[in-house]
Amino acid sequence: MTRGGIQSGNGAAQRFAAFISYSHADAAIAAKLQRKLEQYRLPRHVAALHPEQSADIGRIFRDREDLAAAPSLTDAIRDALAAAEALIVICSPDARSSHWVSQEIELFRKLHPDRPVLAALVRGEPGEAFPPVLTEGGLEPLAADLRPEADGWSLGFLKIVAGIAAVPLDTLVQRDAQRKMRRVMWITAGALAAMLAMGVMTTLAISARNEAARQRAEAEGLVEYLITDLGSKLDGVGRLDVMDDVNARALRYYDDQTSGSLTADSLNRRARILHAVGEIDIKRGDFAAASRRLNMANAITSDLVKADPDNAEHRFANAQSVYWLGRIAVHQDSFDAARKYWNNYLNEARALARLQPNTARSFEEMGYAHGNLCELEFDQSSDAAKAEPDCVKSLALMEKAARSDPRNPKTILALANRQGWMADIFEVQGKLPKAVAQRHAEAATVEQLIARDPLNIEYIERANLPAIGLISLYLEQGDIRAAEAVLTPAITRIDAAIKRADDNPGLRIERLRLAYYHGEIDRKQGRNWRRRAAQSAELARQVEAQFGSGLRQRTTAFDAIKRQDGN
Repeated sequence: MTRGGIQSGNGAAQRFAAFISYSHADAAIAAKLQRKLEQYRLPRHVAALHPEQSADIGRIFRDREDLAAAPSLTDAIRDALAAAEALIVICSPDARSSHWVSQEIELFRKLHPDRPVLAALVRGEPGEAFPPVLTEGGLEPLAADLRPEADGWSLGFLKIVAGIAAVPLDTLVQRDAQRKMRRVMWITAGALAAMLAMGVMTTLAISARNEAARQRAEAEGLVEYLITDLGSKLDGVGRLDVMDDVNARALRYYDDQTSGSLTADSLNRRARILHAVGEIDIKRGDFAAASRRLNMANAITSDLVKADPDNAEHRFANAQSVYWLGRIAVHQDSFDAARKYWNNYLNEARALARLQPNTARSFEEMGYAHGNLCELEFDQSSDAAKAEPDCVKSLALMEKAARSDPRNPKTILALANRQGWMADIFEVQGKLPKAVAQRHAEAATVEQLIARDPLNIEYIERANLPAIGLISLYLEQGDIRAAEAVLTPAITRIDAAIKRADDNPGLRIERLRLAYYHGEIDRKQGRNWRRRAAQSAELARQVEAQFGSGLRQRTTAFDAIKRQDGN
């Protein structure tokens, strides 16, 4: 035995980057954390600052696993703790009640009073999950909250790495975000290459009926991936332009086949692809193209429901068809048509809830349906009292959906939308403190998504909505300082996003709205607001010239700014 280490087979002392202490109930999480830490490599420029150590984190000791063959458990634990550079405590109600975990914490602090103790919260609140000895004497351990509703696994894991390696967390977060961006671009390149192979694969699939069916399923799965999953990733990094060629090829794939030769599953996939392409058309403001594709999808899904009314996937697909047709009707100010579509959507959501009760998807679809009717009533009549019941139902259902599926970004984004609408309802009713509280809740919900994916353009654009809402509310209450405190970081964030995606119209329009409020704040503080207003009006004209006059309806900032500077 060597002082400060465990004797290895060749006589050398074995040291550990960290010792993981946990209860048996948290064994799976401890094993995952050990595996991830031992696989992690520090960024090259960070590792270069510590040439005396490897870029690897190093060996991680997990007592119940690594001491399986130890002759003396007590001696082995003491030796392992003596050899550890840090202690990681998996905190949960089970860990709090574990005498074993408490002993390990006490022993580590006795052996190494100057080494870090890292608390990894996985279940329960700190007061019910931290062992008392962990905070004894007012000590505050470095904490990483791995719960989905807090830091989440990705950010919490990086906090643990930063604590072990003694490096800045911001550096690791930036490296992780860059790695995700590179992965998306590699996926894009690989997927486009796979699409070329898809055509060859489908052409060769005529030799045998069973083989043709198998290859068709593979081809359709790849097409759906390109349009849906990959499309979502490209949308998140602000690259709608890359989807143009992908969409055209996917649509040609189905146009070359007759509907009568397609199975129900193939028809369902075709409808989902038409939904995805139609959604992109709507984002581009091409409502005519969107209407053609979504009506085609609706014809497919309506027939599928008629043929098999108890099929949950067909009900879900048909709900999406009528939702998007309603959304186009709203864009075209056809409110009666929108109401008809969205009442039909509510009926389909109810049917889905009967087929799949108490699931995240059924909660979410019911939440969307009531939310659509809330928006429609509020936009058409401006009667908050009439809109409020549907808004309240929608928010409650989305909260259930988020609790059922907390890692689904689409669900979290839907919850933020419902919180925003409740803020609007409260504001119109003059309940300003409640409106402010809902805007803060909305902002916190969107920040969860940005924390998981800091470079996602869609999330950054969405974060501007609660910011604008708070600025407007604070100005209405006369709190100029609070409004400016929200405005400044919002401008910084969106300017950084525009540098990465300068062809994204949504970002430009959100920046324009911030410019308008910047001028308002200057005016209320007696600054040179006319110069700011003139600059904002010029920005409005540039946005209009670059992206088309059809986008004017997406913001009131154009007209407001022009009135502000006298144009």
